[in-house]
Amino acid sequence: MKYPHLSLRQANEPYMAEMKAAAAEVIEGGWYIRGKYVARLEEQLCHYLGCRYAVATGNGLDSLRLMLRAYIELGVMRPGDEVIVPANTYVASVLAITDNGLVPVFVEPSADTYNLDTSLIEQVVTPRTRAIMVVHLYGRACWDECLKAVAARHGLKIVEDNAQAFGALSSVAGLQGSHHTGALGDAAGLSFYPTKNLGALGDAGAVTTDDKALADVVRALGNYGSAVRYVNDYKGVNSRMDDLQAAFLSVKLKHIDEENRRRVEVARFYTRFIRNERITLPQTGEAGEHIWHQYVVRCAERDRLMRYLEAEGVGTLIHYPIPPHKQRCYREYNHLHLPIAEQLAGEVLSLPMSSYLTEDEVCEIAAVINRFA
Repeated sequence: MKYPHLSLRQANEPYMAEMKAAAAEVIEGGWYIRGKYVARLEEQLCHYLGCRYAVATGNGLDSLRLMLRAYIELGVMRPGDEVIVPANTYVASVLAITDNGLVPVFVEPSADTYNLDTSLIEQVVTPRTRAIMVVHLYGRACWDECLKAVAARHGLKIVEDNAQAFGALSSVAGLQGSHHTGALGDAAGLSFYPTKNLGALGDAGAVTTDDKALADVVRALGNYGSAVRYVNDYKGVNSRMDDLQAAFLSVKLKHIDEENRRRVEVARFYTRFIRNERITLPQTGEAGEHIWHQYVVRCAERDRLMRYLEAEGVGTLIHYPIPPHKQRCYREYNHLHLPIAEQLAGEVLSLPMSSYLTEDEVCEIAAVINRFA
């Protein structure tokens, strides 16, 4: 494959010397889980995002699960309560809800932004609704005044799935004044899976919030339910970031703005060079709003396009071919018909996207796409 969808080795090449030095430092330090490197990363996340608390977790799914579980332990939610969630997200968003005995209420996305259509939220609010989960899909911020107003009118929490948009900015301020995704709502779950814009070299995640009580419960829940050694206040789990991943992330966090700036450039190249009426290009959004975790096009003959590109040496992926409400594990929701989410699932295709792509390479990929007929 001349142009794979993503080469992690190429993506990490600029940081390898720094990360090797950081790894040696951690190994020689002799403390490998929830040590000083994890504490340092948590402080750096707070400083970057503009929030008060960050709690490192073992992975992105756990960050969402523990965030919602903490709200249950605090009495803000209870099993059976409803959480509004976009219908075209990755299944992890929904797993975090159902793993806590909460009920997902699926809402259609916007066909333009692919994010939750905030104008549809109020019509599905019931007396059992407790939260709205926004997903900043593909790297584009999902936040506006309509969302804030609905949540305020009904006393709902706004929780963010910020797995794909670290560094994205909303032109509308968040609840505590920050404009960064991950610090817009009441709490957020972050993923540092290796393919993310800010990616570790293994699994890692974090919960960010301005709520001290929530942060304290999340921290305890991820440590077997214990805030004090051998004293277990909750039936917790083991979900702790190791210091090696924290050290790698601290290295890469210093470069995240440049990483995202380069991705914006790559997206602009695609938008400039692709000239095929069969292909629908993604909207760019306002400045800083989209940091292009993925560059996702749409095509009515998506599967044929995918096979054609593969034969031409261009790697692609589908994010995501089956919406959560149509997954076998959620049979109880298979009867739902959400036409926009389902149409997107049948048309979206993610092109190669990383900061290492050059203008000439994007031009060549676009030329291949333009020959598709």
